[in-house]
Amino acid sequence: MNNQNSSHRTEKSTKGLLGAGLLTAFAASLCCITPVLALISGASGIASTFSWLEPIRPYLVGVTILVLGFAWYQKLKPRTKEEIQCACEEDEKPSFWKSKQFLAIVTVFAGLMMAFPYYGDIFYPKTDKQVIVVSSNDIQGVKFTVSGMTCSSCSNHISNALKSLNGVIKQTVEYPGNVATVKYDPSKTNVIELIKVIEKTGYKAEIIKTEISKK
Repeated sequence: MNNQNSSHRTEKSTKGLLGAGLLTAFAASLCCITPVLALISGASGIASTFSWLEPIRPYLVGVTILVLGFAWYQKLKPRTKEEIQCACEEDEKPSFWKSKQFLAIVTVFAGLMMAFPYYGDIFYPKTDKQVIVVSSNDIQGVKFTVSGMTCSSCSNHISNALKSLNGVIKQTVEYPGNVATVKYDPSKTNVIELIKVIEKTGYKAEIIKTEISKK
């Protein structure tokens, strides 16, 4: 009976570890998943909602690795004679949810979540829009510092928003670096509108410098 209770406690512990591992993996990637969700849903302003998680992201990733590592240790460690005898007495095939296959699926899913910042930009359109400029002498440029970005998904989200604004000719948003550079037609838009578009996504923009492009 004691062996059975010990086995049940181990199973509950493993379930708890898997739940904790998934939770921390999701939390670690949430700051970068949110901009993509904002793009898909059209709710642009929620993009930076979880940017406050970025400073603790390395700790969340570390906790996830430790938790899942311990879960694998419990699953792969050699069983004692008592545990083997208990398993024989139960004469019951383990369910899928207690199997190594399920643990492997959870591990892969957690890994994909933690790696999201490195491939999240694939969800953003790559096409460039056509812009008609009457005179290249009138093209103006402006550079902003943008606060609140946590990964390339954030920079892609801001770039996508700027590209949709009428009058924007070219935009470059850098992460890391937290800098946005925009060339625009002043007859169609202005710096104030550019700042509004950036801040509508939930990030903050401040002007570094402005310039007028001339031949």
